[in-house]
Amino acid sequence: MAKCDVCGKGVSFGHNVSHSIRRTNRTWKPNIRNVKAVVDGTHKTMHVCSRCMRSNKVTRAV
Repeated sequence: MAKCDVCGKGVSFGHNVSHSIRRTNRTWKPNIRNVKAVVDGTHKTMHVCSRCMRSNKVTRAV
């Protein structure tokens, strides 16, 4: 499951483009980590992208 529980960031699709401009399909996957976070005063395991962790949108559980 490559989707952030906080911001909803998920897999995006596009093309690899070679020097001869031939296009093949590819995917970009977000950097998702399993994190123990504090949600409404309880500890909960969440799937969170690294950008949400870096911008303090998630309070880590100790």
